[in-house]
Amino acid sequence: MHMAKKKKTASITYKQAGVDIDAGEEMVRKIAPLVKRTYTPRVVDELGGFAGLFSLDFAERLLKRNYKDPVLVACTDGVGTKLKVAIGADKLDSVGIDLVAMSVNDLICVGAEPLFFLDYLAVGKLAPDRMVEIVRGISAGCLESNCALLGGETAEMPDFYKPSEFDMAGFAVGVVERDRIIDGSRTEVGDVAIALASDGLHSNGYGLARRALLDRARYKFGSRPPLLDGVTVGQEMLKPTKIYVRAIMNVLKKYRVKRVVKAMAHITGGGLPGNLPRVLGDGLTVRVKRSSWKTPNIFKLIAAKGPVDSIEMMRVFNMGVGFVIVVAPAFVNSIMAELTKASQRCWVLGKVRKGGPELQWA
Repeated sequence: MHMAKKKKTASITYKQAGVDIDAGEEMVRKIAPLVKRTYTPRVVDELGGFAGLFSLDFAERLLKRNYKDPVLVACTDGVGTKLKVAIGADKLDSVGIDLVAMSVNDLICVGAEPLFFLDYLAVGKLAPDRMVEIVRGISAGCLESNCALLGGETAEMPDFYKPSEFDMAGFAVGVVERDRIIDGSRTEVGDVAIALASDGLHSNGYGLARRALLDRARYKFGSRPPLLDGVTVGQEMLKPTKIYVRAIMNVLKKYRVKRVVKAMAHITGGGLPGNLPRVLGDGLTVRVKRSSWKTPNIFKLIAAKGPVDSIEMMRVFNMGVGFVIVVAPAFVNSIMAELTKASQRCWVLGKVRKGGPELQWA
């Protein structure tokens, strides 16, 4: 009796399963210069190892100030559905800046100086040149924040994402002197809230923005609504989140002894009503002068095309206010001068009053 020979199953590769190891190695080679250009003297240069190394030498020769009792501060964030706009418009460099901004702008709210940043990218198909564009933005954001891009991870996950899709997360670590932590507990009636201008939508409210502009108004990324003064919908929606690190650090360094900065808030999802009350002392609120600033046109366009009512707009978007710093009244003019010197547009938003937790509006 003759036995039929079993047909040998052909060996498969990881690449056939959707993961390209060679593409990953090519990406690492291409991003190396973008990573190294962010290195500060505190980075122990070991690019390509299993972990990033950072020296906790807080000597004055490195930081130009001495930390006697340093406290490490950490935070993490993502970019949300703004990525859908970036993918649809095929413009990937600016969302890397957003990724850094969302974490470092949170970090500085307690008075911390950013030290280093790490990123995580999950992609459907690893296309090295596209990934380099993303990392180029991350690198630019780190340079703007004066922090090192210490490491990262890129995961190719074809079973989770379509070939053109990706997701990203960022992680920032900073340091603050223990007795210089800003937590809002020192705020008092009469303190002044100073607004720092946003550069547009930043990285919040994109589910609503996309519904109003792309679905209901049926704009294309190349559309130029008259209200945007010649800027396309895609360009406006992909303006990167403004990074406030240098402006805020300049103020904090100027007042190293005097405690003139009482509280700070990054205005993200939830807008002014959802973020400013979080950093005030119990029983306190801010009486906001709504007439103190002009709403940028992108928000007017969303409100009109949704339509979206004014209350919903204010609780979803930053409406032109990207950051708020609450200060002692005697130092308002000098602090605003320092912010202006750092090319940061600012204005008096309102004053601290008894009340809360809701904001008061004038």
